[in-house]
Amino acid sequence: MRDVDEDTTMVRAKALVKRFGGFEAVQGIDVEVRRGEAFGFLGPNGAGKSSTMRMIACVSPRSDGDLRILGLDPDTDGPRIRARLGVVPQQDNLDTELTVRQNLQVYARYFGLSRAQARAKAAELLEFAQLADRADDEVEPLSGGMKRRLTIARSLVNDPELLLLDEPTTGLDPQARHLLWDRLFRLKAQGVTLIVTTHYMDEAEQLCDRLVVMDGGRIVAEGSPAELISRYSTREVLELRFPPGEEAPLAAVADLAERVEVLPDRLLLYTAAGETALEQVHVRGIRPLSSLVRRSSLEDVFLHLTGRTLVD
Repeated sequence: MRDVDEDTTMVRAKALVKRFGGFEAVQGIDVEVRRGEAFGFLGPNGAGKSSTMRMIACVSPRSDGDLRILGLDPDTDGPRIRARLGVVPQQDNLDTELTVRQNLQVYARYFGLSRAQARAKAAELLEFAQLADRADDEVEPLSGGMKRRLTIARSLVNDPELLLLDEPTTGLDPQARHLLWDRLFRLKAQGVTLIVTTHYMDEAEQLCDRLVVMDGGRIVAEGSPAELISRYSTREVLELRFPPGEEAPLAAVADLAERVEVLPDRLLLYTAAGETALEQVHVRGIRPLSSLVRRSSLEDVFLHLTGRTLVD
């Protein structure tokens, strides 16, 4: 009999803690991931994202708190949970001595697929990952984007209900990132629940229905990207850049915005009307090296919550 919780919630954590000796990497967080959504953990390196993902993947036991995955307890039902998960680790761990196709076929056999089923599944996933033309190539010469797509394809051999992706596009060029995003959108459309960790703001905005912002092992904000931006930032941001070594005129512009962030190379003025603020900057005789009016983003949310940029 299926657990009612399993039908509506894929992951539920209450006061979840992970300790490494005296260091508490995850400090009592509450998380709920709903079936069919793309959920994100956003934060800088060391925020506790990967430690949380390893507990959800049933490869690292929790130190304290309650955790249920697919309605099951990972302490007692780890193998049953892992059989229904797909995991894309932060670093590709492909078998470089095998071909692209063999990587998929061999992995499929670990999940009990027959040789015929493994061949069919490999062919299906090669098409999905747009690697059919490289099926019989060795893995090592593949580009970073191709290796990442192959890693994701391999995580799908067991038709997982829940796919965990730890920093899926780190190190990829923009074209490879967008192609990877397209594959993930297709999976979500097929009903696969996604959990993504990232420190890329645009990635979180593109992929996630909901997300939490983590910092220092704690959750400091939760909501959809649009909700977080509305709650913690202004509609627009005026960026004023100044020459290296020149002191930014903070006092002269502080009254033009709801708040001002001082970064090493620029001032960020948070305001509902960026162009109006820029006009006033010029009226006051301030001449920045360059200026830009843009909409607020998740990076601005993170600056507000933690006082530093996301990519540390």
